[in-house]
Amino acid sequence: MDAQALAELAGKTMYERDPATQNLGIVLAEIRPGYARMTMTVRPEMLNGHQSCHGGYIFLLADSAFAFACNSHNFVTVGAGCTIDYVAPGRAGDVLEAEGVEQVMAGKTGVYDITVRNQERKVIALFRGKSHRVAGLVAEV
Repeated sequence: MDAQALAELAGKTMYERDPATQNLGIVLAEIRPGYARMTMTVRPEMLNGHQSCHGGYIFLLADSAFAFACNSHNFVTVGAGCTIDYVAPGRAGDVLEAEGVEQVMAGKTGVYDITVRNQERKVIALFRGKSHRVAGLVAEV
């Protein structure tokens, strides 16, 4: 199986096992080795007291893109740490897109950058995650 087919199988398998991502309406728009792009529409119940998207939802979207990108090689991989910087608010009705890109894979450790943008391509948040490969495969091949 080639690397792209393997990434697609890993993404499909992970998505089927991920009720948190599914229940928030997060969609896996694209996946390839070391890369994932996910989208989420900001619903009214996702707003905080300032009527902007609660940071926890933005974090969850970014973290999901991180998870799918770092598992796209079909090795079970978990987050070892991350940071997020919020730079602009998300608003009700916005379609947020999280694009996760592998920066480096060294042994069992990887570093990924995830950029969250709205439908106007305005940057909402910047997330950096460090991953660690553990035993097993995401999907049996």
